[in-house]
Amino acid sequence: MRLLQYNDKGDIHLTKEYFDDDIPSYAILSHTWGDEEVTFRDLMDGKGDKKKGFDKIRFCGKQVLSDGLQYFWVDTCCIDKSSSVELQYSINCMYRLYMEADKCYVYLADVSRPDINTDNDFTQWQWMAAFRKSRWFTRGWTLQELIAPVSVAFFSKEGTRLGTKKSLEDTIREVTGLPSRALQGSPLSGFSIQQRLSWIEKRNTTRAEDKAYSLFGIFDVQIPLLYGEGQQKAFGRLQEEIDKSSRSEQPTLPTYQPRCFKCGELGHYADDPHCFDCDEYGHSYKDLHCWKCGKFGHFADEPHCFRCKEYGHFVKDCLSSHTIGPTTLGASFRSRKALDVSIGMQDRTSLSFISFLKSRRVMRHHIQLEEPMCYSANSRKRSEE
Repeated sequence: MRLLQYNDKGDIHLTKEYFDDDIPSYAILSHTWGDEEVTFRDLMDGKGDKKKGFDKIRFCGKQVLSDGLQYFWVDTCCIDKSSSVELQYSINCMYRLYMEADKCYVYLADVSRPDINTDNDFTQWQWMAAFRKSRWFTRGWTLQELIAPVSVAFFSKEGTRLGTKKSLEDTIREVTGLPSRALQGSPLSGFSIQQRLSWIEKRNTTRAEDKAYSLFGIFDVQIPLLYGEGQQKAFGRLQEEIDKSSRSEQPTLPTYQPRCFKCGELGHYADDPHCFDCDEYGHSYKDLHCWKCGKFGHFADEPHCFRCKEYGHFVKDCLSSHTIGPTTLGASFRSRKALDVSIGMQDRTSLSFISFLKSRRVMRHHIQLEEPMCYSANSRKRSEE
């Protein structure tokens, strides 16, 4: 990788290429592309400082010095995009570049906070409102740039520090819909494929294919870049690679062909991540039955399945159900009444408490089931007889 170096005189220049263990400590910039971005060729020709985009590079250099570092990386000018090999390599390892950075600076060109010392309730409300609406939260590539780094700091267009990923976590979670565990660095393998795909659903990319390519790091997979193939084919190839990766980690799983339960075709992949939301579009990645309608594709153990409440999907708030106890549960099973009870489930990420936010509704039709997490409509009918 190439890095940028900023000296006390304000000069910025590209370094030599570093490889693996030779890479020094560095910071990394996260931003949204705008007009007159500085490219690799601009720096090589000595014309970079004449472009509008140089302001954010200068900001990054100054921030690096204040943090005691020497080097930093910016995607606009540290990648020679005229080389398809270099572009392929950079995109495939982009998640790792952000994850291994000592610092990540998020430069928000559409958020203004000139001087933190003049803050009052009104100015605080102004910049926070702009922060929530920032374009940065809507772009596909910035998803991994938010999740991957440990140290993330947000800055206004004036270079004023707004806060960190940790201090602004509640706001970021509300804006993005990302789980706290994802923001706090939990392994992404702990989140289902469907949940991770949903994170990109409302984000946009300039090139259609990049909506799939920006997920390489989220799923820890790599596929060749084929710009011009379109979003449908890009997501199809991504899903095939995810499937291969999942099977290599769990070789005992039976082979299957994915089925689209909307059209019933085997081997059909959804061409857009929001197709995995069975409540809206009905497409699915796995070949499973929905216990409500008997069709393929619903996931009984996924968060959005609590919409089919009458058939025992996960409930949002277990306090609205009966508390489980030996007597209650026994009476329910003996009398076979449709009494709703909730079982508190221990959170694997914290063994110090029981999380009652994760619960299951136990209905009378669960009694005779061999696979409690998902079953077909036929199984449900048999259990009600």
